[in-house]
Amino acid sequence: MKIGVLVSEGPYTHQAADSAWQFCQAAIAKGHEIHRVFFYHDGVYNATKLTEPPQDDRHIVNRWSALKEQHGVDLVVCVAAALRRGIKDEVLAPGFRISGLGQLVDSGIKADRMVTFGD
Repeated sequence: MKIGVLVSEGPYTHQAADSAWQFCQAAIAKGHEIHRVFFYHDGVYNATKLTEPPQDDRHIVNRWSALKEQHGVDLVVCVAAALRRGIKDEVLAPGFRISGLGQLVDSGIKADRMVTFGD
């Protein structure tokens, strides 16, 4: 099954980012394809390389980057939401790219299922 994922909450303030990442890991382990993860609203904070959690805490941004590196998952950050929050190409973590809402629509069309994490 081809799955699209929408994340609309930032890391460390809501369970959505952790749950989305864990969902992606589990889906891939079961043989499904994650077509794209689209980060929208405060979810764009999952893409900034400026995040520095304490050493004994999970590093959500690095987890997303590893998902891209290991499984080729397309990690797309909404351009409008990112710019509103001061996130530009220069602060993106490895594996993320900025694009428009058309990428979310495209994912909804091409995926068999669209799963949303966040309010």
